[in-house]
Amino acid sequence: MRRPRRNHTAAFMAKVAIAALKGDETLSALAEEFDVHLNQITRWKTQLLENVVGVFATAAEKQSAVPDLKDLHAKIGQQALEIDF
Repeated sequence: MRRPRRNHTAAFMAKVAIAALKGDETLSALAEEFDVHLNQITRWKTQLLENVVGVFATAAEKQSAVPDLKDLHAKIGQQALEIDF
């Protein structure tokens, strides 16, 4: 019989990913300890490593990462006019 789908909290996922990063235990041992699949632990660990830079980013850096929609819409309009002519 299939196990029902589980939704893990962000705190739980972070706890498991940090434990995997420490490297004190093997992924197999962590999977057994936390009752999750070993591939899931690897995914959470990868997500943690990819997003860790965002923790230390300043508000200005976060804002600069978001493109200015007004400029993009203006550029699209200009390109549409150029295509029409």
